[in-house]
Amino acid sequence: MKECNQCGKCCTKYSDGGLSASQNEIEYWEIFRPDIAEFVYKGEIWIDPNTRDKINRCPWLQKDLDQEIYSCAIYNDRPNDCKYYPVTIEQMIADECEMLQANDLKYQTKAQNQLNILMEDSRPPF
Repeated sequence: MKECNQCGKCCTKYSDGGLSASQNEIEYWEIFRPDIAEFVYKGEIWIDPNTRDKINRCPWLQKDLDQEIYSCAIYNDRPNDCKYYPVTIEQMIADECEMLQANDLKYQTKAQNQLNILMEDSRPPF
């Protein structure tokens, strides 16, 4: 498995629907990050604050103008759905993650173990 190259596929594919925020996240954003809170409606995230329509792309994903890389404008305050992603190699395959290599596809159990180690600081304890 390669290091992340900031291709943005996880954000452009995964965040295009079905993301939610916990009540704790919403309360935190309402107090400390109202700019994020305005894009939350009934627990769902990335909702247009004016129309209440679902936004097709995360409003905080920024593309570098000179390169094919992306960054998150709210990285330190991003939703848990984003922090904990990806959970499985299958998710990475579905999102066409560029971290995956041929051996990762061939030996998915080993790749899953590598992913678990890589993500252990991001995920909640079980």
